[in-house]
Amino acid sequence: MRHVAAAAIAALVFTGAAEAKTWRIRAGANAEQQLQTALIEAHPGDTVQLGRGRFELSGGLSLDVDRVTIRGDGHERSILSFNNQRRGAEGLLITSDGVTLRGFAVENARGDAIKARDCNGIHIREVRVEWTGGPSADNGAYGLYPVNCDNVLIERSIARGASDAGIYVGQSRNIIVRDNLAELNVAGIEIENSFNADVFDNVATRNTGGILVFDLPGLPQQGGHDIRVYDNEINGNNTPNFAPAGNIVAGVPTGTGVLIMANRNVHVFDNEIGDNGTVNVLISAYRQSFQDENYNPLARDIVIRDNRFGNAGFAPAGDLAALSQLGVAMPDVLWDGANIYSSGGMARTEQVRIVVNDNRSTRTRIGSFLSLGMSSAGSPLTEAQPDPTPPPVVDIPEPERVRIRN
Repeated sequence: MRHVAAAAIAALVFTGAAEAKTWRIRAGANAEQQLQTALIEAHPGDTVQLGRGRFELSGGLSLDVDRVTIRGDGHERSILSFNNQRRGAEGLLITSDGVTLRGFAVENARGDAIKARDCNGIHIREVRVEWTGGPSADNGAYGLYPVNCDNVLIERSIARGASDAGIYVGQSRNIIVRDNLAELNVAGIEIENSFNADVFDNVATRNTGGILVFDLPGLPQQGGHDIRVYDNEINGNNTPNFAPAGNIVAGVPTGTGVLIMANRNVHVFDNEIGDNGTVNVLISAYRQSFQDENYNPLARDIVIRDNRFGNAGFAPAGDLAALSQLGVAMPDVLWDGANIYSSGGMARTEQVRIVVNDNRSTRTRIGSFLSLGMSSAGSPLTEAQPDPTPPPVVDIPEPERVRIRN
């Protein structure tokens, strides 16, 4: 009986695999309707195979079926073009679990290029998202955009031209972003209000800011923590900020390598960071007013170690330009110094630990540091009391390696 039961289970497994369907979509006059039909009628385990060519689309696409793969013939050969998009808030919207996107491009989406929302298991490999006209405030906000997702993997992909972030993972958990190219965006790669992320082996170049780690108030998930940023090339991020007015990243100074704001236990190590006109690494509290009494705006338990710093501070932008005009030299690592904030009308103080050690610099041999000495979050820069004394080296345990759970 045991052998009979095992055989029956095996038969069910192989029957399910045999029933998986490949929907083959060729570029041409009927491609949009065929692609929409495939995404609606697909079953778990199916593959939607995009042929070579340019798929001219007038409306956004969506997928709400679990365990579907959308696969192309390469990001330069299978192109979803939204040049004439008239409908939809994004190019492609994913709202299902266990989805894999691989080997195609999304160009010139009217809004976000690819958004994944409320997913468990979204894998994006060898995908290109791009606004081909170059940096513009009229471009969509986000390129690759998982939000409120678990087990996010983005690898070997390209993001260009986003007016907010090329690769953005927000309010998510268990994240790997690796081996990607992010260029000509306002923020190259951004991890926001998220828990447990590894960002490594990426190239972030020619953005306004290379890699951002933020935590913002008023969102369903707060308290971003346990982020590792390592083995990346973060160079030449000097594209003038083209974010629409009012956008949070509109305040990112042109020429920022790494920006850490209001996050906890962020470790930045073994990166190459240089040729960023304002600063290589900026650590800051959230500077705007907020009403959320549960929000902590301080950056704390931040480790910057074993990085290789190149030139920086040669063209300071934003508020930091005023400091430079007063003769304050921009260091490799700049911290606002905040350890006090106001919440619910009360002042709150916290022990803020910042560790900066074993960094090398082509300018000063040893990586330089400067605290602005503004102990209260959001203090005006006119209250800065610059102090180059490095903070004491203390033991802040490194977050564990992220493992994607399927």
